[in-house]
Amino acid sequence: MLGWFQALMPREDRLFGLFRRHAMTLVAGAESLRVLLNGGEGAPEACAAIARHEDEADAITREVLLAVRRNFITPFDRSDVQDLVTSLDDAIDQMLKTAKTVTLFEVGRFEPRMREMADIIIHAARLTLEAVELLAAMRQNTARLNAIAEEIAQIEETADRLYDEGRKALFVEHRASDAMEFIVGVDIYSHLEKVMDRFEDVANQISGIVIENV
Repeated sequence: MLGWFQALMPREDRLFGLFRRHAMTLVAGAESLRVLLNGGEGAPEACAAIARHEDEADAITREVLLAVRRNFITPFDRSDVQDLVTSLDDAIDQMLKTAKTVTLFEVGRFEPRMREMADIIIHAARLTLEAVELLAAMRQNTARLNAIAEEIAQIEETADRLYDEGRKALFVEHRASDAMEFIVGVDIYSHLEKVMDRFEDVANQISGIVIENV
């Protein structure tokens, strides 16, 4: 009976467009993060760009949460809608924390593995955008959605390896000299790893939605 009633009610399909817009801010933020980790004269503008993308993502998140409160029927469970947009927002928030750390400690030189992690983050962001775009027709796209979730989990493992290797390299380089540079470098690595962790959270959230609705 409930399923028949829901079929007659208009769904808030506009939410899919909002999810897509949010995921696009993640791609833009990840690309700006990669520019930041090149260092040089472009770093300040890259930090500012990440902040702008984060502001845009916050506005979209508020719009989604408002839509959930105002509409009786949502495309899937309203708690899943809230959890998905929150996990998307956590990813861009963590990018901004990375940029703030770079600015706070006036970092101008970045390790090769940091840039490798940023490349992985861009890949994860683009996969996330693809997954979000497939959600509106998840029954037809179940196999691809599952494959995306698996790929994000795999590249998260690569990011973990780079995180460990990067910290070890910093220790070897600075153990007899500049302890502060080691500490700041580890902090940046930690933020980058958390960005990737947040993308894995998004993938897990999408996987859960697919399982519940297909």
